[in-house]
Amino acid sequence: MNLLFMDNVSRAYGEKLILANISLSIKEGDKIGLLGINGSGKSSLLKLAVGWDEPDQGSIIRRKGLQINYLPQNPLFDPDVHIIDAALGNISEIDGQDPWNLESEVQSILTRLGITDFNARMGQISGGQRKRVALASALLCPAELLILDEPTNHLDNQAIDWLEKYLQKLKGALLMVTHDRYFLERVTNRIVEIAGSQLFSYPGNWSVYLERKLERQESEAASVSKKKSLLRKELAWIQRGARARSTKQKARTQRFEKLQEDLASTKYRNKLEISSAASRLGKKIIVLHHISHGFNGEKLIEDFSYILSKNTRLGIVGPNGIGKSTLLHIMSGDLIPGKGTVEIGETVKIGFFPQESTGLPDEMRVIDYIREAGEYLSTGKKLLSASQMLETFMFPPSSQWNTLQNLSGGEKRRLHLLRILMSAPNVLLLDEPGNDLDVETLSILEDYLDDFPGVVAAVSHDRYFLDRITEKILSFTGDGKIEEYTGNYTDYLNQAADKIAAQTSRRNEASRKKKDINESLKPDRLKFSFKEQKEFAEIDDIITAAEDDLKEIDTKIHQAASDYIQLQELTEVRQELEEKLDYLLERWTYLNELAEKIENQNKWPSQA
Repeated sequence: MNLLFMDNVSRAYGEKLILANISLSIKEGDKIGLLGINGSGKSSLLKLAVGWDEPDQGSIIRRKGLQINYLPQNPLFDPDVHIIDAALGNISEIDGQDPWNLESEVQSILTRLGITDFNARMGQISGGQRKRVALASALLCPAELLILDEPTNHLDNQAIDWLEKYLQKLKGALLMVTHDRYFLERVTNRIVEIAGSQLFSYPGNWSVYLERKLERQESEAASVSKKKSLLRKELAWIQRGARARSTKQKARTQRFEKLQEDLASTKYRNKLEISSAASRLGKKIIVLHHISHGFNGEKLIEDFSYILSKNTRLGIVGPNGIGKSTLLHIMSGDLIPGKGTVEIGETVKIGFFPQESTGLPDEMRVIDYIREAGEYLSTGKKLLSASQMLETFMFPPSSQWNTLQNLSGGEKRRLHLLRILMSAPNVLLLDEPGNDLDVETLSILEDYLDDFPGVVAAVSHDRYFLDRITEKILSFTGDGKIEEYTGNYTDYLNQAADKIAAQTSRRNEASRKKKDINESLKPDRLKFSFKEQKEFAEIDDIITAAEDDLKEIDTKIHQAASDYIQLQELTEVRQELEEKLDYLLERWTYLNELAEKIENQNKWPSQA
């Protein structure tokens, strides 16, 4: 059954046509990933679906009473409101909702997303934290249609893993803009792409989409060849000096112009790759000597040494706020560590891509902004002009003379990345490069890095990106400690899991040995201590009460089968109860065995 249907919808902003006669249906059970280059209209389509915007033409039909929860790309909040109240919004006013349960549930979700100070005011936290509060609000109450605009932006890897599992179990429909390709692979069952103001729908997840898109592009290539042949004929006719006087001549002229437009739109929908060019590196690149750093008494980095050598491909991971960006700024020389030293080689030319592209000159033209970094880029084989590089980064000639204020946030970020690459760095430091970049730009960046002869160090929550480009991982584990792992992100996860398992095994073995030693040191004459005597008298009743608690929690788990958040919390409580009961049963066994030994000892003192 259709939840929402867009019928021949068009939307333009000024002279820029975003969507042209597109149609889209969203049915129950759909989990749709929405793709398109920055500025193609993804966020605009979401706003139309929610009802925050209206189409210029066409209609949008929503099922009567349809409940939609929406996460915008840049949520706005009253700066004086507390986090907990901002996340709850007006939800507590919904009939049938227990305010206490809602508050408890939203606290659980916020904690999962890395927000623990529920009473801080919204004006006191960062933009990334505000996005996480808005996400918690969108997830709080079940909706028939959940619409998310870049939900993984500003989440750490642990929170992304949790969100992925949450959305996999989501019962309602989902429409989501994301650059996270593992999300698209594991969560979605349909991909919709905006290209050239048109909508293309592909059943299946990310890998199926890639196969189907390749088939479509091959079909388009054949069509382009035919169009070029027809265009040559039309061009010859135009060049013979035909004047568009008759209706027939006007039709031919219009057809010629339409062919030109079709070929242009096809050109910019194709993926373009670039060859990398970088300044030559010397032997010394970046060396960190026993650096330590922190803020406001909080230890972020403690006695850390590291050498970035030629061809280093380094990923940096860890929870939000733990010091990843700080390390990157220290590597760049922008930040002096509290202790230790940083050596940067004389031949090093750093290109630093910050987490947010702010402060760009809105009045400057796109082409001038890139020319400031470099008029040409040498690829070793040829020179590429600033204009050609802009085309490579999906800025067609018609948009290169626009000012930056006309660009979307994602387009500005893509332009900023190009400016950094145009400066021909030999060391690239990337701080969350996936934030606000579309999948196609990320693919172009990954292709660039494949041939990049310099050093790359990237802080990223994009698991796919880390798997594609990294060969070593630095993991922040807390209290200033940083651990190195060889391999990409998936290799790191496997090694970290093995390490935890080994540590647990060693702790268990140490505990067993300690228990054996304690047993061997017991005095010959056995007796209950006062505490053990009291425990022995009460333990049967305590075990019975614990078993009753376990039965009660099992009943609650059965009742909450459809509520994933509550189910997860109840499961954790059940695990704690099971561990408590196991401990009580161990104590019961020990106390009864001790009682039996004491009894035997009293009967036969000589054998004690």
